[in-house]
Amino acid sequence: MVRARAVVSGIVQGVGFRFFASRLANRYRVTGFARNLPDGNVEIEAEGEKSAVSGYLNEIKIGPRSGHVTDMRVEWLEPKNYTGFSTY
Repeated sequence: MVRARAVVSGIVQGVGFRFFASRLANRYRVTGFARNLPDGNVEIEAEGEKSAVSGYLNEIKIGPRSGHVTDMRVEWLEPKNYTGFSTY
C-alpha cells in the first residue's frame, strides 16, 4: 500500500474535476479524497496498491475534457488507511 498527495494546477475548479477524480478512484480502486484549494488548485490524496495509484495519477494528469491540467506535483507518503474516496 502507498499513498500519494498530488496538487493539480490549471483549469481544475468549476469543471467537474473532483467528480472526475472520484469516478477514477472507483475504477482504480483507490481511496482518499479530492478537494478544492483556495489558490484555485485541487489537492488529491490517493491510496492503494502502487500500480493502481500510479495509473490513477497518470489519468488525473490528463484531466477531464472540460478542464486543463498544466502541472501536477506529487509526493509519496505513508498510508493512512482511508476507507473510501471523498470530495470536499
